[in-house]
Amino acid sequence: MMDQIKYLDAKYIWGFLTSVTCGIVVGWILKGIASKKSYLPTLQQKSSNTNLEGDFDDEDFNEKNQFKMVIAVRQDLKMGKGKVAAQCSHAAVGAYKKLNAKNKSLLKCWEYNGQPKVVVKCQDENQLLELFHHARAIGLIATVIEDAGRTQISPGSKTVLGVGPGPEDDVNKVTGHLKLL
Repeated sequence: MMDQIKYLDAKYIWGFLTSVTCGIVVGWILKGIASKKSYLPTLQQKSSNTNLEGDFDDEDFNEKNQFKMVIAVRQDLKMGKGKVAAQCSHAAVGAYKKLNAKNKSLLKCWEYNGQPKVVVKCQDENQLLELFHHARAIGLIATVIEDAGRTQISPGSKTVLGVGPGPEDDVNKVTGHLKLL
């Protein structure tokens, strides 16, 4: 009888140890697979040319570069503070949606980086459109917001421009000369 009890105890102990070991090994394997699919890469893009059509690999990022979004606000329209805030919000959401459709990994890097946004002054519609075309020419997301005309501004007026999110160096090529709002 004692021999049977010892045999059963040893059998259960070995079964338990085998189960725990298998659980640990499977956990390591799953963790390795999950880390390869991580949407929080080691940070930013190395090159200054951004290809929004493709995905970025981990090796395309490093900790020295940063991402940001810049919103340029037309000063000739004399919008009130609330109107400016609403138009900037439209630009931020519009740029986010465009980048989400084109390159989710770049968007995740910007989010992981704290979602930096800067608001700057733009003289008029001509300058706003020049900035828009420059941003698009170097491969950045650019979103022009046109007002619906329900309050202070005429319908169809181009009020703000969202540039990025993108690598800070590229965004600065377009908006770096503008003054903060």
